[in-house]
Amino acid sequence: MQFGIFSVGDVTADPTTGRTPTEAERIQAMVAIAKKADEVGLDVFATGEHHNPPFVPSSPTTMLGYIAAQTDSLLLSTATTLITTSDPVKIAEDFAMLQHLSGGRVDLMMGRGNTGPVYPWFGKDIRKGVPLAIENYHLLRRLWREKVVDWEGEFRTPLHGYTSTPAPLDGVPPFVWHGSIRSTEIAEQAAFYGDGFFHNHIFWNKEHTAQMVQLYRQRFEHYGHGSADQAIVGLGGQAFMAGTEAEAKRIFRPYFDNAPVYGHGPSLEEFTRQTPLTVGTPEMVIERTLASADYAGDYQRQLFLMDHAGLPLPMVLEQLEILGREVVPVLRREFEARRPAHVPSDPPTHTSLLAEGPQSRHLQVINADLPTDATATDTDSTTHGQEARA
Repeated sequence: MQFGIFSVGDVTADPTTGRTPTEAERIQAMVAIAKKADEVGLDVFATGEHHNPPFVPSSPTTMLGYIAAQTDSLLLSTATTLITTSDPVKIAEDFAMLQHLSGGRVDLMMGRGNTGPVYPWFGKDIRKGVPLAIENYHLLRRLWREKVVDWEGEFRTPLHGYTSTPAPLDGVPPFVWHGSIRSTEIAEQAAFYGDGFFHNHIFWNKEHTAQMVQLYRQRFEHYGHGSADQAIVGLGGQAFMAGTEAEAKRIFRPYFDNAPVYGHGPSLEEFTRQTPLTVGTPEMVIERTLASADYAGDYQRQLFLMDHAGLPLPMVLEQLEILGREVVPVLRREFEARRPAHVPSDPPTHTSLLAEGPQSRHLQVINADLPTDATATDTDSTTHGQEARA
């Protein structure tokens, strides 16, 4: 099972000092955090993509390439890449280049993002968010799997005899996750291709998360990729740790109370009760995280949000020490102990996909094995079915 961290890259004032880091300081802090994750034995560092203040990571592949040069084993990913407003041709090129430079230590998470104004900034219509996600991703898959692509769709200019360069490393496209909080169409999209599904349930209760993951699992099995419990699932989480629960709450409370994303709303106690946020001892984080599998099933990737709300860099690095040295080793052992033998432990990586060889389902542009009697249950899945039979 993979464990890691994801950053949204917010530039937020430290409420205990009133000081706001510069954009340069925040960007360098994200790099330091990724290097610390590598040092303490975490598996994944993922960065968000935003094009508006107070966030700084507008160019994930630039940052991840810089981090790749300074780390040894860390898998580099995104949370999320905006498949709706970014040109799939540019995504194909950027991530293939990153794949080469990092030696294959790359996957990425597609998403629609949570900033509505970003659509017109990049010439797109927010009302077309879901169709954009479906069409752009289908083109991206073809660009990574076909040497020469002829394409005509609704949302971009046609391609005639186009070859994306560089080609994916070793001819193996990066593994893709689809991140969604509440869009069932995105869960359907992940299931259709047999890709991973990531539910960032940091603002949601376990009942909602379980419902979304269960939908993805059912449709994954429906499309013939394996049994529902073999689907590739990732979950988000949040934690702040100290020697006692009281001490953790004393330190973290001013950051929570003033955070732009959840401050001035529910109390810290209410929020921790309703969502995965855990503020307490390492043992409490372990217990809470293990319980995720009780409602989401045995899953393959756990990412924690650790650097947000104005937390100073030294405090974040200390949290990563606790996470990597005390929490994750226990979680690795306990998750594997409960996992049935037929359920994959890790999500696909470049190494595992390369080992599958040229007959790998991952190399298919579309799911050629889609059952002929597959009956889509909603508009979105009908669209996918038409693509598969085309």
